[in-house]
Amino acid sequence: MSTLSIVLLIILIVVIGVFVALYFLGKKLQKKQEEAQSQMQASAQTVSILVIDKKKMKMKDAGLPKIVVDQTPKYLRGSKVPIVKAKIGPRVLSLVCDAKVFDLIPVKKEVKAVISGIYIMDVKGLRGNLEQKKKKEGFFKRITGSLKKEK
Repeated sequence: MSTLSIVLLIILIVVIGVFVALYFLGKKLQKKQEEAQSQMQASAQTVSILVIDKKKMKMKDAGLPKIVVDQTPKYLRGSKVPIVKAKIGPRVLSLVCDAKVFDLIPVKKEVKAVISGIYIMDVKGLRGNLEQKKKKEGFFKRITGSLKKEK
């Protein structure tokens, strides 16, 4: 065997080892995430909130409690997260929102929200359904749609 084939064989073995390690790490992290999700579901409660403002902003600038920022890994503190400023009863709080729910939340309206701690997991309209935003059509879909209408 030549040296080139030996080097390629070693590289192949290393790559396979990395994929196996990533597979087991991913499985472990998925299990951990499912466990955390079930704990959040168990402690969730439905609350009526008045949404004052919503933005995607850096966690350290969001006005979250100091303990939340301290528990967040350092490399994630600078990343942007969906933040909702809401009035719950007499208090105004900054809440972290699920990314799937963020677009559904109307500003300056009252909604019923499923909250676990300071995390908004789901929202429902207080009086009727929430308005779904229409997704933007892509450039090619508009062109093909206009061509179909002409025929």
